[in-house]
Amino acid sequence: MPSKAYMYAVPYELYEKYGVRRYGFHGTSHRYVSKRACEFLGIPQEGCKMVTAHIGNGGSLAAVVDGKCVDTSMGLTPLEGIMMGTRSGDIDGGAITFIQKKLGLDADGISNLLNKKSGVFGLCGYSDMRDVENAVAERNPKAMIAEESYFYRIKKYIGAYAAAMGGIDVLVFTAGVGENQASMREGTCEGLEFMGIKIDKELNATIHGKEALISTPDSKVKVVVIPTDEELMIAKDTMELIQK
Repeated sequence: MPSKAYMYAVPYELYEKYGVRRYGFHGTSHRYVSKRACEFLGIPQEGCKMVTAHIGNGGSLAAVVDGKCVDTSMGLTPLEGIMMGTRSGDIDGGAITFIQKKLGLDADGISNLLNKKSGVFGLCGYSDMRDVENAVAERNPKAMIAEESYFYRIKKYIGAYAAAMGGIDVLVFTAGVGENQASMREGTCEGLEFMGIKIDKELNATIHGKEALISTPDSKVKVVVIPTDEELMIAKDTMELIQK
């Protein structure tokens, strides 16, 4: 990633002394699906602007240009970015110190709160999106808020990365929720028609854990589901290193 994407606006000495910067996670998955999506669509990675959405109990999005990541939503730790199963995702640093003082928590206590008791679980008591979906079907108000917030935050990152890249050609969904939850894919893409993103809702509803093109023929952006295979990518990387 370029420095403009990974540097935090904190004293530069923190980067020099302690390596405080954005690193991101799920890199192996993002690399696999970005490459596989181009193979699946029969297009070259060069010249392609893509957003890869690894959405599971933990989740992150990446902006990929010419097959290389130029930005990603997780940061120094996996806490930053979208709302997750039990992680808060993006939150005002001032809110963190406010909560810490109000609850009398130490650093470990606030870390536990934000990593294990927040996110979707914090809002509605469920961390598994299948349970949230069932609760939404029963019109559980907290679950409805959690689901709407979940979709909304993913959508914001897609829009932000499209702006950062100067456009978007391909949107990829992967990982447990991304591959299997049609309602998440539909809810996330809803309202992005202005960007040229249109999905076939009927087709989308039938896709679970398999490679598929779910955008409509007239969609300017190709929307695909690509099951991740981090183990394969790790094996290939290992072989490449051994052969050097």
